Amino acid sequence: MSGYPAGRMGISPRVKSAALWGLVGLLSVLVLVQSYALLATPLLPITGALGLGLVVGIVAGIGAYVLEPRLAAWAADRRTE
Repeated sequence: MSGYPAGRMGISPRVKSAALWGLVGLLSVLVLVQSYALLATPLLPITGALGLGLVVGIVAGIGAYVLEPRLAAWAADRRTE
């Protein structure tokens, strides 16, 4: 078991990282949609923006979960060269 507090609660650091990246994706889309609505006419109603944000957040979370070990291995290989 890792020394991270999340590891004691049953959440692995990899899952926690992916969930946080998903949250970043969700909030980024909502900020962009709201910013565009303030500067011009609204693109989407709030429900559409939430739906789009959820889709982007889920894709970002899954992408982070899948790609994190590959990127870590790639970075470790670059360090040894």
